[in-house]
Amino acid sequence: MNFTWTLHGDGKHVLPGQVVAPGERLSWPRTIGLGAQHVIAMFGATFLVPILTGFPPATTVFFSGIGTILFLVITQNKVPSYLGSSFAFIAPITAALAAENVADPMGAALFGIVVVGVLLAAIGLIVQWLGTGWIDALMPPVVAGAIVALIGFNLAPAARDNFMQEPLTALVTLAAVIISSVLFRGLLGRMSILVGVVLGYIVAALLGQVNYAPIEAAAWVGLPTFHLPSNPFADASIWGYLPAFLPVVLVLVAENVGHIKGVAQMTDASINRSTGRALFSDGLATTIAGFFGGSGTTTYGENIGVMAATRVYSTAAYWVAGVVAILLGLSPKFGAVINTIPPGVLGGVTTALYGLIGIIGVKIWVDNKVDFSRPVNQFTAATALIIGIADFTFKIGGVSFNGIALGTIAAIVIFHVMSAIGRARGTDDVRDATHPEGTEGADRAG
Repeated sequence: MNFTWTLHGDGKHVLPGQVVAPGERLSWPRTIGLGAQHVIAMFGATFLVPILTGFPPATTVFFSGIGTILFLVITQNKVPSYLGSSFAFIAPITAALAAENVADPMGAALFGIVVVGVLLAAIGLIVQWLGTGWIDALMPPVVAGAIVALIGFNLAPAARDNFMQEPLTALVTLAAVIISSVLFRGLLGRMSILVGVVLGYIVAALLGQVNYAPIEAAAWVGLPTFHLPSNPFADASIWGYLPAFLPVVLVLVAENVGHIKGVAQMTDASINRSTGRALFSDGLATTIAGFFGGSGTTTYGENIGVMAATRVYSTAAYWVAGVVAILLGLSPKFGAVINTIPPGVLGGVTTALYGLIGIIGVKIWVDNKVDFSRPVNQFTAATALIIGIADFTFKIGGVSFNGIALGTIAAIVIFHVMSAIGRARGTDDVRDATHPEGTEGADRAG
């Protein structure tokens, strides 16, 4: 493990066609500046998770910084990545916090996060031993895309509820997010969520929708708020909310594997060998965050965008970003500012953001050229999406399965059962000659 970096060229410039590799760095002033860029890039999305779920923002940002440093250590300083808050946790956390039959709803949510972290770490160890082939077999692109998409679309009612509380502010915020994504170039264009929040916040302040009293009362320096997970053996009802969290494991696996492949493609193919370590470290970071009151973490696409734009993949910049995030988490004043963001701003941002999560699932289908002329793919995606969007629920005793859990189960079971029957009957690749465009599945469904 090497925690030193070779100076790239003159430390000031990156020549055309070159990249600054993970084991290289630019001059320290430039590296610190790049680290700050990564904090800004992750900031808009990371603080939204605690705001939308009711978790303390400073705590979540604090543990995202710790998680990032853990990630760098465990991956032996070879994989550039920032671990920010995962949006996949929003729906199950929201469901747990709304529970009326548990003594400590936040503790119940944190228990779910800890379990997800432990499972993800275990998967990382298995991947380090066996590779990723079994993941691809369990979750082919049509299944992975459906799971990611239904998590985003399942959150649509939450976006609507916030939007309707302050429609004008929400509309301005949404417009700012959309327009800034094409109006600005470079880093600013990649931070459309943050731009939208800032402009929406200004509008909300002008309309008298911001309460500044908590900011004035908060200290500049202090420890973040910590909260322990509930003991499921002392309160058995907590187990009932666990199924809603389990599908998040699959999403985190897909996000981490995709991140590693993306970085490896742009830098060095040998980085793929760190996939198991990446999964393990994200699992450990999620476990630690959940154990003390923070939200679960994942690798961040926003930061891949910064690396692609700057062509700097130096892990040194991520050490800087992790330290900066920890320092922000040690400022109650910072957390108080974030907590004053009004519902209208959140409604505007999440109207776009939750939809984008869903579209990421669709992008998985497109990138992998999923053949939707095959009935197995049609019914896998269609059934899972409807279950997730409508938020079907099913209870067995004290255990509750929400739309995300049921949709995930449906996607995996339908795909593998239909594939097995198709192979046994020899109908897996049969096409209806009268419907060459692949409409036979819809005809059969009708």
